[in-house]
Amino acid sequence: MTERERMIAGKLYNPADAEIMQEQTGCAHFLKEYNALGQGDEARMKELMQQMFAEVGEGCYIQPPFYANWSGKHVHLGRNVYANFNLTLVDDADIYIGDMTMIAPNVTITTATHPILPSLREKALQYNVDVHIGKNVWIGAGVIILPGVTIGDNSGIGAGSVVTKDIPANVVAVGVPCRVMRPIGERDEIYYYKDNKIDL
Repeated sequence: MTERERMIAGKLYNPADAEIMQEQTGCAHFLKEYNALGQGDEARMKELMQQMFAEVGEGCYIQPPFYANWSGKHVHLGRNVYANFNLTLVDDADIYIGDMTMIAPNVTITTATHPILPSLREKALQYNVDVHIGKNVWIGAGVIILPGVTIGDNSGIGAGSVVTKDIPANVVAVGVPCRVMRPIGERDEIYYYKDNKIDL
């Protein structure tokens, strides 16, 4: 197997391999241009996202600056995904983000990691595991999502959480490490914040 094939298969591999570096470097110019854009440049941003990402649904918006190892090459966005500034995607493996998911500032989603054994790390080896985020998920500011994690539909992840394990659908989860605090329930259908009633 080539190092590129090992990377795609989730095996230990050398990320500094010449073939991998050439392909990764070829993606970088898209990201540089994207991050130079701002309000008023939405049409060009949309064009770039179509070139950068593996899949982009209608109505997606990522506020610059945005960072990704592969400029989004392994990222799959559903419809109407919104991310605020300083989103970091370590997209050495696939990242799937479902429809209507909202991402607050300074969120990191990482698929890449390194082995525990020091002798393997001395060789600068790494491996990657896909991340799956469901539909209509709310990810709070400063959240870190680690390799291999799945977050179920409709769940909310509290600000500053470090998500190390799967989170089911329809829950509020917070903390370091992130844990389920409670299900989304009847009270959430009446109050949007503390004792403030939904009035729409």
